[in-house]
Amino acid sequence: MSDSPTPSQAPAPRPAPGQLTFTAPRRGKPPRHLADLSLEERREVAAALGHPAYRATQLSTHYFERLVDRPEDMTDLPKAVRDDLVADLLPPLLTSVRSLTADRGATIKQVWRLFDGALVESVLMRYPKRVTVCISSQAGCGMNCPFCATGQEGLTRNMSAGEIVEQVVAAARLLRRGELPEIGDALDGAGLGDESEDGADAVASDAAAAGPSRVSNVVFMGMGEALANYKAAIGAIRRLTEPAPSGLGISARGITMSTVGLVPGIDRLTAEGIPVTLALSLHAPDDELRDELVPINTRWKVDEALDAAYRYHEATGRRVSIEYALIRDINDQAWRADLLGQKLRQRGRGWVHVNPIPLNPTPGSKWTASRRGVEQQFVERLRAHGIPTTVRDTRGSDIDGACGQLAAATSGAPERG
Repeated sequence: MSDSPTPSQAPAPRPAPGQLTFTAPRRGKPPRHLADLSLEERREVAAALGHPAYRATQLSTHYFERLVDRPEDMTDLPKAVRDDLVADLLPPLLTSVRSLTADRGATIKQVWRLFDGALVESVLMRYPKRVTVCISSQAGCGMNCPFCATGQEGLTRNMSAGEIVEQVVAAARLLRRGELPEIGDALDGAGLGDESEDGADAVASDAAAAGPSRVSNVVFMGMGEALANYKAAIGAIRRLTEPAPSGLGISARGITMSTVGLVPGIDRLTAEGIPVTLALSLHAPDDELRDELVPINTRWKVDEALDAAYRYHEATGRRVSIEYALIRDINDQAWRADLLGQKLRQRGRGWVHVNPIPLNPTPGSKWTASRRGVEQQFVERLRAHGIPTTVRDTRGSDIDGACGQLAAATSGAPERG
């Protein structure tokens, strides 16, 4: 199958520098899927289609608990209506385009084609005590951060809740069926047990209980700004956290919502009362530089974003993660570490954790990662202000699966197994 764009999947025009896109282009809607609906709504749809309402519960059990995707394996459904039920409530949402493997089998990037030809990506990362899936919430992104490959692609469209959830369910199926490569011995060391690299640094007990055979952590750090697709993202979080057969039953503490700082969206998330981890992609503590690196800062400034993050902590009791991509000679100066430490400390103690991230280079970028000594000094200056700080693990950089790289090589990368 050719991967060249057809008219229906042609990417959005590249935005001008600093241009923000909040409204997704109008495109056809994905087919309705049971993951778009609450369990009660599924039962109502089944009844409206002329089936007993409990058939929706049976389908939900197959999808979320048994992880079945073939109608012939749903043997508790009458054969006469099985195909129609599946077509109505379990239509295919993602088609695998390619799978790329890195880190001796521990990291797998999946490229998916949506119903309209749009391409998105998710990344499955296995660790000794947990399994994390990094998922996309939009095809492309409208936030236009200049050092991020996804942001430079522009926004193609929002994803549905079902399309978001299906990325996690697909990963869960691979784990359940054992259809993943064995992890090389080089990854067995304790260094990969650091709980902070995926922004969900307080989930060790959940991950250990879940074990390596199921998804324990989900991070909204793939393509897109999830809070700009709020309704679908929250619907997906509910499906991910509700117990079967309503959802996958993943602990809310194992879910990380990443944002560049949409303050109204953070406040809406605060009001939901779902104790997910909030990760704020800050990248600069001063407005002058952040206006350039994170264009949303022209709408909501650094202090406004930090205040919203602190309100989230106060309401949920969850520690907020600050994501900070270290860019050589751009945002890695010691005085910026001091300014960040001061801003975080003045809002209190114990509410925040900083994850510096060595910049993952993208094709044609003028920026690169900070020098190792500069990175260490940045970390030490933050810690001197009493701010817990851990450099984040960069998984999948050689397959463009690390932070900021998704969509960098989607259409032309060779498959690796």
